[in-house]
Amino acid sequence: MAAGKATGPHTGPDAATRTDGAAGGVTRPGKDGEDRGGGTAPRGPLSRRPVHLLLATSLGVLLLDIITKIIVVEKLSGHAPVTLIPGVLDLRLIRNSGAAFSIGGGATVVFTVIACIVVAVIVRTARKLASSGWAVVLGAIVGGATGNLVDRLLRSPGPLRGHVVDWVHLHHWPIFNVADSAIVVAAVLAVILSALGVGLDGQRLTSQDSPGRAGAGEKSGLTEKAEVTAPSETSAGPAARE
Repeated sequence: MAAGKATGPHTGPDAATRTDGAAGGVTRPGKDGEDRGGGTAPRGPLSRRPVHLLLATSLGVLLLDIITKIIVVEKLSGHAPVTLIPGVLDLRLIRNSGAAFSIGGGATVVFTVIACIVVAVIVRTARKLASSGWAVVLGAIVGGATGNLVDRLLRSPGPLRGHVVDWVHLHHWPIFNVADSAIVVAAVLAVILSALGVGLDGQRLTSQDSPGRAGAGEKSGLTEKAEVTAPSETSAGPAARE
C-alpha cells in the first residue's frame, strides 16, 4: 500500500515561502518593517541618547543656576544694582517667595509641591522619549524647576518655604534668574515642536495620520465608487427590461 503524500503548508520540498501573506506559505517582513501577512513588526529598544541629552541639559541648567546665584549673593548682597545697559538691563538681588518672575508671592509651599510633581512626571515620561528636541525641552524644564526647588528647600526662612534668588532685571519686566530663563525657553521650543508635529517618540504627524484627512479620503473613495457603478447600472437597465 503506497504511503500517502504529506499535505500542509510547510511540508515537503514543494512548500513555497510566500512574501505576499497568502495562505500556504511563510510570511516574511517587508522592507517597511511590517509583516506582509498583517500586523506590525515589534520595534527595537529605544535609543538612550535622548535620555542622556535630557540629563545633560538638566544638569547644565542646574549647575549654571546654582553657580550664578552663589556669585550674585556674594557680590550683590547689601550693594546697589550693577548697571549693564542704562535704562535696559541691570543686576540686582532680590529674594522671591513666589514662582518664576516673582509671581504668586506667599505661596512658596504650593510652588514647591508643584515643582516636585513636574519633575516626577518628566522623569516618568523620559522612559519613552526618543526625540532629541523634546529631550532638550524636558531637560531645561527639569533643570529650571530643580534650580528654584533647591532654593526653596535650602534657603531661609526654612525648608519648603525658602526664598528664590532672582537677579537679572530687564526694565519693565519682572526680575528673574537662569532657572526662570530655561523654563521660558523650553516653553517656546515646546510650542515650535508641537507646531511641527514632532512627538515625544521623534515621529512626525503626517497628513495620513490626521483624522480629518482620513475621513475626507474615505468620503472621496466612496464618491468615486458611486460614480463608477452608476453608469454600469444605467447600461444594464435596457437589457434587463428586454
